Amino acid sequence: MNATTTHPRRSSAEQERLETALRDVFEHKLCFNELLGFKVESLDPEAPQISFAMRPDLIGHYLHGRLHGGVIATVLDTVGGLAATVAIAEKFNSESTEQVAHRFGRIGTIDLRTDFLHQGIGKKFTATGRVTRLGGRIASVQMTLENEAGVLIATGGAAYVVS
Repeated sequence: MNATTTHPRRSSAEQERLETALRDVFEHKLCFNELLGFKVESLDPEAPQISFAMRPDLIGHYLHGRLHGGVIATVLDTVGGLAATVAIAEKFNSESTEQVAHRFGRIGTIDLRTDFLHQGIGKKFTATGRVTRLGGRIASVQMTLENEAGVLIATGGAAYVVS
């Protein structure tokens, strides 16, 4: 096969199967995500999203009811990993769910930076990840966290090993 040969994109049924598997992994199989109540809101390759509701057990400052900084860093890391995962699924869009899932086993955080911009106050929070570069070995991702009013709570940048 030469370099100009293209593979057909996976079928819509296989894409749906892949997306169901991704949601299951990020919402349930990663038990810490389930404990924190993370839900995959979007698997849009340009900007996948994860959301979660504020709960008393996520409070980091009891006097002000602010979201714990560890939860903020965790959701940014998680949505960054989701963004890298979705980018890999798009890059190898002719592969089956099983083939792509095998690639996911190699993803890991190399570096994570979190910038806390506003108090983590709100009822619902949404994190968004955007891949800035997907190389053969490393993915670079920028992330944001907003509350339901659109207040930017935190931003992050991360590098993930993808091979």
